[in-house]
Amino acid sequence: MDKRYIPTPEAIKSMSTEEIRANFLVETFFDAGEIKLVYSHVDRMIIGSAVPLEEPLELETSEELAADFFAQRRELGVINIGAQGAVTVDGVTYPMACREMLYIGRGSRDIHFSSVESAFPARFYLVSLPAHDSYPTTHIELEQAHKVELGDSSRANRRTIYQYIHENGVGSCQLVMGFTSLDDGSVWNTMPAHTHERRSEAYMYFDLQGDDAAVFHLMGEPTETRHLVMREGNAVISPSWSIHAGVGTEKYSFVWAMGGENQTFDDMDLVPMSTLA
Repeated sequence: MDKRYIPTPEAIKSMSTEEIRANFLVETFFDAGEIKLVYSHVDRMIIGSAVPLEEPLELETSEELAADFFAQRRELGVINIGAQGAVTVDGVTYPMACREMLYIGRGSRDIHFSSVESAFPARFYLVSLPAHDSYPTTHIELEQAHKVELGDSSRANRRTIYQYIHENGVGSCQLVMGFTSLDDGSVWNTMPAHTHERRSEAYMYFDLQGDDAAVFHLMGEPTETRHLVMREGNAVISPSWSIHAGVGTEKYSFVWAMGGENQTFDDMDLVPMSTLA
């Protein structure tokens, strides 16, 4: 498991592009036949991927957790962004079509990921946070997500937010998770930008088509912004003091996941465009 000790706002001001990418960007997800995990010391969030082929992949514990099994003291959100697959939790199998999500509650012992066809594998994205209580493992189909439409095509930011794990949806201890898809002709996400001092967040960008497709992800303090060039399947860790927004070369989607002091989706500190620097 890769580990990230996220720098302070002061430290990032003097960091090179290479140093910023090494600390905040995750490029090595979705390797065929493997589970890849990154442990962030921001709110102890773990993000990762699983791409099973012929054989199922088991989510195992590690020394960073000091636990007998991965979800002994953790909860987990899983979304499939690939072909048809399944997640088996303690002997119960949940079929997972593309863009469907599974919440896995604290105390779940045996977690396995599988693909229906190895030639067209599922691509599971995982987000885990510490949990103080147990909530039921729950499968959520795309049609069951709470949809919120935002933005304006004239400003190239028309988008639909799909909320899966949230205070008025599937229950959890602290994990809030879903994804956003941009409309044709829209390229900006999360504008105006914001921070939320009470929670950290991670973005994972997908649905980018072709080698030339990219998202310029904006981060940093509002008056000390930086950017990361991100590709298909890349993720970025966003601490509470950092904005998180971006613009792409084409429409795209991204999974967002948050953890911290509360689960209120709208608890954010908006940053007027006029003050960004």
